[in-house]
Amino acid sequence: MRRVAVGWSGGKDSTLALYTALRELGVSSPVLVSTYSEEFGRVSMHGVRLELLERQAESLGLELVKVPLPNPCSDEDYQKRMLETLQGLKEMGIGEMVFGDIFLEDVRRYRERNLEQAGFRGVFPLWGVDTKALAQRFTELGFKAVICCVDTAQAPQELIGMEYGPGLLERLPRNVDPCGERGEFHTFVYDGPLFKKPVRFTRGETVLRDNRFLYIDLVPV
Repeated sequence: MRRVAVGWSGGKDSTLALYTALRELGVSSPVLVSTYSEEFGRVSMHGVRLELLERQAESLGLELVKVPLPNPCSDEDYQKRMLETLQGLKEMGIGEMVFGDIFLEDVRRYRERNLEQAGFRGVFPLWGVDTKALAQRFTELGFKAVICCVDTAQAPQELIGMEYGPGLLERLPRNVDPCGERGEFHTFVYDGPLFKKPVRFTRGETVLRDNRFLYIDLVPV
């Protein structure tokens, strides 16, 4: 039985990587691993409340390993906490970690270097696939997601809070990757073929951080 960990942000790429690992790689009972700000109780980068990821994991029927990070978080702090997490996973018989990265070479190399320190292997099931094709596959499979963060330096702020689907994909400017792979936007997945039930939430207030990153507060129902 092949057990792996999955780097879990709660967004579309990690969801599609999980789906691919389950359906095509012979993986069984993967463990989700999420980093979050211990000060704010929100997922790193995406700004989604940790409670929503806990509800995702419950609906998926999977274990969620939560990795608290200080704020601010140095690279040294990050690597230390991840190494401790990986060592714990190793004791569970896990030696591989799945990521939803698609084409950013520096990000992949960074992950692989960190994994090697714990004797882990990185698995990248979406790597090199055309991002437009991945976006279409995600929606055609029946997954549902909402845009929870927009980098307003790279993408229109009007995207915030919108449903990620064919209508939105058609409206994206040419400079915005369909999967937001360069960090143009981030998503929260709330329903789809792997979910036993939808993760329910309401859209709350929006807030601009660092005069650049626009977040919407997704409030659990």
